[in-house]
Amino acid sequence: MLRRREPVPFAFLAEADRFRSNVTPPPRQRASFGELAGRWLLGLTLVAGIVGALMAGMPALSTPSDAPTQQSQASQGR
Repeated sequence: MLRRREPVPFAFLAEADRFRSNVTPPPRQRASFGELAGRWLLGLTLVAGIVGALMAGMPALSTPSDAPTQQSQASQGR
């Protein structure tokens, strides 16, 4: 099955998907101790903030079990 391509005004654009470079990029530099410590501190701060927000918000989301059920006066027949 032949794939038919649109005519392209520049030949190098049509052949760009077949081009592979033989130049390897330089190896990545390792992060310094300060950078690693900063990433860990930022991550721990974010996790602590989420946990703190959940702990502070849980009482507002829960319904008290010992509170009497409120009924309107209309439901009591008054």
